[in-house]
Amino acid sequence: MDMINMLPVECISLIISFTSPRDACRSSVVSPVLRIAGDSDFVWERFLPQDYEQIILQSPSSSSLNSMSKKNLYFRLCSHPIIVSNGNMSFALEKQSGKKCYMVCARGLTIAWGDTPAYWHWITLPHSRFAEVAELKLVWWLDIKACIETKDLSPGTTYAAYLVYQLSQHRYGFESPLVSRISYQQSDVVTVHSVILDPRPPRPRARDRGDGWIEVEIGEFFVEQGDDDDVVECSVKEVSNSKRGLIVEGIEVRPKGI
Repeated sequence: MDMINMLPVECISLIISFTSPRDACRSSVVSPVLRIAGDSDFVWERFLPQDYEQIILQSPSSSSLNSMSKKNLYFRLCSHPIIVSNGNMSFALEKQSGKKCYMVCARGLTIAWGDTPAYWHWITLPHSRFAEVAELKLVWWLDIKACIETKDLSPGTTYAAYLVYQLSQHRYGFESPLVSRISYQQSDVVTVHSVILDPRPPRPRARDRGDGWIEVEIGEFFVEQGDDDDVVECSVKEVSNSKRGLIVEGIEVRPKGI
């Protein structure tokens, strides 16, 4: 410990910046010197995405976010997603790694017949992070798709995509499986699964998120290093029977296992 105290704080900060957010937090409780070094903006800016400033500028709360220390900003983004992309997406960080998480809101999705009032209508819910969500009135052809550019995601990361939704008391037609699909605009790689949106047992794939919404995994994909010129398409589809009572908040992508 005496040798550590002999090092300049800047050197200690540099060393800590090559670890992880968890290690930086742990080092801060060891000694006052490590706390000063581990809490420094230099360290925590290394844990933020390289383009975090451009992302924050898209948020209505950019002024207050920019006034925070980098450590406080990091944990703020982990616990409070910010609205970006003209209100069409939310952005957050995964707490352990600092990798990017996005949710495409219902307005940002491609929803078949979504602009037809006889089939869908747009409502405001107080527990949604977005201004509007989509409520299904009645449809046979259910087709919902999100498109996300790989350049906006963290490279070298396996992501999972989730449909985030609710089911109203008067729902029907969701006991049957839907086809979920992950594909790329510039590749022939496609993964297809079946999912059931009804969360009642024995439906283990759909689960309560703890924020008033349900989620079901659509599939997963890997973002290669340098893979910054493709678009991932995440979709669910069912066209064999009538359905009603689905409320869609969005499609979220986040590092797998989080």
